[in-house]
Amino acid sequence: MELSIGKALNAGLRAAMDDDAKVVLMGEDIGRLGGVFRVTDGLQKDFGDQRVMDTPLAESAIVGAAVGMAYRGFRPVVEIQFDGFVYPAYDQIVNQVARLRFRSEGAVKVPLVIRIPYGGGIGAVEHHSESPEAQFVMTPGLTVVTPSNAHDAFWMMRQAIASDDPVIFLEPKQRYWDTGEVGDEAGIGLHQSRVAREGSDVTVVGYGPVVKTCLSAADEAEASLEVIDLRSLSPLDLGPVMESVKRTGRVVVVHEAARTLGLGAELATRITQECFYSLEAPVQRVTGYDMPYPPCRVEHDHLPSVERILDAVDVTGEF
Repeated sequence: MELSIGKALNAGLRAAMDDDAKVVLMGEDIGRLGGVFRVTDGLQKDFGDQRVMDTPLAESAIVGAAVGMAYRGFRPVVEIQFDGFVYPAYDQIVNQVARLRFRSEGAVKVPLVIRIPYGGGIGAVEHHSESPEAQFVMTPGLTVVTPSNAHDAFWMMRQAIASDDPVIFLEPKQRYWDTGEVGDEAGIGLHQSRVAREGSDVTVVGYGPVVKTCLSAADEAEASLEVIDLRSLSPLDLGPVMESVKRTGRVVVVHEAARTLGLGAELATRITQECFYSLEAPVQRVTGYDMPYPPCRVEHDHLPSVERILDAVDVTGEF
């Protein structure tokens, strides 16, 4: 079945709601409107307004209410309309959601999914194109995942909802309309990375919206690039990454978020620690710049591009 990423997420939500009456959706304009990106389109019509609830414009209240519902045995899925709107709920997420299972020594489950469309590339105004993943990855107690294709969007959504731990589910909004085949089985677990393309010369590591860019770079590169899609940012599955780097000896890490203290810094450190004697060149990073997200007319100069990835590949060696 071929679906866009947005439609695959919708199908994943629908399947989870069919399977479990305790799955409820909450968010701004997700009901009658179907969400800004129409990810929840048609779900209120089919499941009713007690399971697909339009909420006030109050992210802290949305997440706070969802925490209470999770306490009472529901499996709430909340939508933060845009990435830059998550901060009113940040206190709830890092001080309550992330700590409840630890604080209760596992007695309290928090089966809560927080959906956040993130990243740039859609020509949006300020506060609508952020990449805040590092702020959640650095918070112990949170699971952070992000699909890059329709198959993963469908299955990872179902896996996230089935989890008893809180999940930050980052949806690459630039890719909502990209289509792909959705298989009959997930194939791998929620927290496993995957080799998106095999290669022999340079390992290119990315996640979410940049995976497609990395694959495009692999199409154009003179070198043979192996592209790895992390899928899960916390916890990290670095087994396939380390195996690849030990073969290639060269690595480029790509993400849209700012360079300083972005996830690429952690990846570069871990790769260097484990693969030091295999590396033929320093780990290269291709990221957003250390600045507030720019106006949309110049955002494509800010985001990682095929050209910037190929430049980084060139720095790692002569091919």
